[in-house]
Formats: sequence, structure tokens, C-alpha cells
Amino acid sequence: MRIVALEEHFTVPALAGRIDLDAITRRGFPPPGTVWSLTIKQPQLQDLGPARMADMDAAGITVQVLSLSGAGADLVPGPKGVSLAREFNDTLKGAIDENPQRMAGFAHLPMLSPEAAADELERCVTQLGFNGALINGLTDGRFLDDLRFDPILARAEHLDVPIYLHPWIPPASVREAYYAGLPEPLGFMLSVAGWGWHMETAIHVLRLVLSGTLERHPRLKLIVGHMGESLPFMLARSEAILGREFRKISQRSLAETILQQVWITTSGFFTLPPLMAALATFGADRILFSVDYPFSANAAGRRFLDDLPVSPEDKAKIAHGNADRLLKLPV
Repeated sequence: MRIVALEEHFTVPALAGRIDLDAITRRGFPPPGTVWSLTIKQPQLQDLGPARMADMDAAGITVQVLSLSGAGADLVPGPKGVSLAREFNDTLKGAIDENPQRMAGFAHLPMLSPEAAADELERCVTQLGFNGALINGLTDGRFLDDLRFDPILARAEHLDVPIYLHPWIPPASVREAYYAGLPEPLGFMLSVAGWGWHMETAIHVLRLVLSGTLERHPRLKLIVGHMGESLPFMLARSEAILGREFRKISQRSLAETILQQVWITTSGFFTLPPLMAALATFGADRILFSVDYPFSANAAGRRFLDDLPVSPEDKAKIAHGNADRLLKLPV
């Protein structure tokens, strides 16, 4: 069976090493040598060749849609950030050209320069053949409903490509209010993959709805990972609490807006309870297989996919059909 995984990561140390360390530290990255930083799977992230292909082959992964992980051009202002984003994207394009049947790409954008980021997204889609963009969390403390980012959303809508909203380290004020005072690295881990960034990504989607951003961009397509970042579980509750006021400013309900413009992936979530909530709310047509490689193992993701308690038709949709359609992948 064809299997497409689309929250799969890479890094380019030579390019990331050019980013100012103060900018990295301000964004909340743990210092080198800490317990958390030592868990980052640098060898697997850096490899875009035989070792990655071998791991994919062992698990039967047909295609990885790759996106940058870690410090990137979204931390760098001005022309330097724009130039760095182009270099990251050109490097990924070179790797894809080496294995065009096995790799695809999401654009990395210089988010501190929104107009230039929109232009880079267009270059990546129309010239490099990328399939959308991945954006990490907040930019300079701001969600994408901030009007300064409207050029990026409008360009994605015009190009008919999705934006993958990926979680990232919460702002310093949030880390201090919610996660300080706990034993480290537990406090930091709670703020990210242990809890915090899943909630923040759900808030990101809800803000895009409640602000009217998705009403302004009704053809914009969003993807979120980690079995929907709690949205399947919370959707009915959010509708019940927010729905009446929201309908005063929208032609659609909150739930309708999300279910019409958001897709979710399985990245890193390989147990049945969240899957059942996802199926009950989003349905098999809106769920896409992902692993979150190398932070989760290809083999674990494949075992979960093989054991899904769904029909063969729905399994094929989740494994590749939905991704093929949404990303317009060559088959």
C-alpha cells in the first residue's frame, strides 16, 4: 500500500549555525548540552540520503513530505532572513531531486518579513514544486490572525496549497506563567510535547476562526498534526460555549468552519482513544497519516496504521489518498 507521511523533519546544521544565538535563546530553545537538547535526533534530522531512505523502506513509507525542524529563518529579520529561507528551501529541493519519488517538501518561510514570505511561498510552489508551507507556532509573539500575516494566507489561498500549523516553543511569558517552578527538564517538556504546544496550536486554529480570518480566506486550507491538537475532543464544547456569539459575525458555525478548512494528521499519536475522537468529529476524509520522524519512529507509525480499526477504503484514504488529493502529489 502506498503510504504518505507529511510531518517529517530535517535540518541543515551549516545554515542553522548562522542564526544569532541570542535570537535562538530568546525563542526558548534549550541551551546545548541540556537533557532536553540531547534528545534532539540530530543525525536522523541531518540525513537526507541513504539512511533516511533505508528507515522509510524498513517501515514501508512511500513518501515523506519534509519540513524544517529547529532554528530557522523565521527567527531572522530583514533581508538576511529572506536569503536564509531561500537557502533552506533550495537545499531541500536538491534532496528531493535526488529522490523525487520518495520526497516532497513544505516551504520554510521568513515569517518576520510577511510580504517576502508570501513571495517565497510562491517561488517554492511554482518553481521548486513544493506542496505548501509549514509554520512553527507564533511569530514574534503573534498568531497568524494578526493582519500583518495576511499576505501569506492570501498567497496560500491563491496558490491553493495548505499551511501546516506546527507547534513550537511557547513565548517566554507563557512559559513563566504556566511552566516555571517545576523540576527541569520536566517543566520545559510539559510546555512543549508533553502538553503545552498541543493546546497552543488548538488555540491558534480557534483564533483564526473567531477573528474572522478564515471567513476572509474561505478557501485557505490548514493542516494540524498530533491527531488534531485536541480539537476533536474539544470541538463540541467550543461550539457550545462560543457558537452563539460567533454566528453573529460569521455565515458558518465554528465547527463548520473548522471541519471545512482544517485537516489533521496522526503524527506522534499512535493509540486508539484520540483516533476514535478524530474519526467521530473529522471523519476519515480529513485524517492523514504522519509519523513525526525522527521524533517518532517510522516503524511505530506503520504498526499503528496497519492496526487501524477502519475499512480498507478508509485506511487507504488515511494512508495516502487524502494527502495525494490535498497536496496534489504525483502518483
